[in-house]
Amino acid sequence: MGAPSSAADSVLDALRLRIRQQELLAELGCLALTRIPLTELLTHASRLTAEGMGCELAKVLEYIPIENRLLVRAGVGWHEGVVGFATVGADLGSPAGYALHTGKPVIANNLKNEERFRTPQLLLEHGIRRAINVILKGDGAPFGVLEVDSRSHVDFSENDLTFLQGAANILGMAIERQRFEQSLKAAIDRQKTLLEEVNHRVKNSLLMVMSLLSLQARTADQPELRSQLDSASKRISAIAQAHRRLYRSGDIETVDLCAYIAGVCHDLSEVAEGCTIDVDGRDEIDISIERAIPIALLVNELVTNATKHAYKDGTTRVDVRVHRDGTKIHLSVRDHGIGMPPDFDLTKAKTLGMRIVAAFVRQLRAEVRFRAGRPGTAVELAIPIKDPR
Repeated sequence: MGAPSSAADSVLDALRLRIRQQELLAELGCLALTRIPLTELLTHASRLTAEGMGCELAKVLEYIPIENRLLVRAGVGWHEGVVGFATVGADLGSPAGYALHTGKPVIANNLKNEERFRTPQLLLEHGIRRAINVILKGDGAPFGVLEVDSRSHVDFSENDLTFLQGAANILGMAIERQRFEQSLKAAIDRQKTLLEEVNHRVKNSLLMVMSLLSLQARTADQPELRSQLDSASKRISAIAQAHRRLYRSGDIETVDLCAYIAGVCHDLSEVAEGCTIDVDGRDEIDISIERAIPIALLVNELVTNATKHAYKDGTTRVDVRVHRDGTKIHLSVRDHGIGMPPDFDLTKAKTLGMRIVAAFVRQLRAEVRFRAGRPGTAVELAIPIKDPR
């Protein structure tokens, strides 16, 4: 009687892992589209891919053509002095070099007995038994390689490769976008026409990711997985809508935050059936586009969370308030539903939506408070108008 139960548990564990990997890809996609610094993005990508594959170490290797070597640009789990300094060979005799030059993924589940490649000294020093590598590429020359490493004996699977390739695709698009933006700024001092081309590329990339997620959702057999993929697709759709409004604003540097949030909430209310979103934002708050995007996505996550969890029936109401007080923006998102648990702690939140909220709060250097609204919950934020860093 024990074997069938064990087999069922194994299938359930595998399903949970696949769902978790899809959540992590959605989280990486949101981070990649908020224009955070490249090194910070690469570090987040290393952490998320290691978590998604249950491994101890991961790294992003940047190709240095003049040396024909790969630099550990970012990573997690490595000894001090490795990230930013250590390199490995980029020739065909190394797993990472082979993935870089051929574009083919490399799975090495037994480095000790590996006959195709030599094991880099860096991996030997860290006791690595198995490694998996995929190329990071964009429209131009490859950036490098995304690699996950483990000290355990459990083999990497094709499902692991699919997850890692998905993360590499998202990261590659973000790297290429940042490369393109930097070249534009250096060449023509942020000339409007070429920046619109960047926006056009980002919009197309968002639509492509959204279409892929929707296709996976339609073909998924398990309802839970289908629901998770639908949720990820809706998040990407929200980012696309927010980006579309900026693309049509005509200003390449700043935006009126109140009008922008009102537009984003209008778009959200049209796709959320039975949801009434009341926006009160009378102040004219000119803010940089780099800060407006994460604020708009933060509002989207909070409103979406309220519509999903705050009400027992299908009718929902959310109040959004925005005003300026000196150098800070005061933003409030309030529902009139069942309210949050009294012991809720954002820093310990485990749901994807609240993890994304926490990430945006950290990025914006905002102060956040959850207040009981009797009924419902009000999430109140104080956000510096300019990045304090």
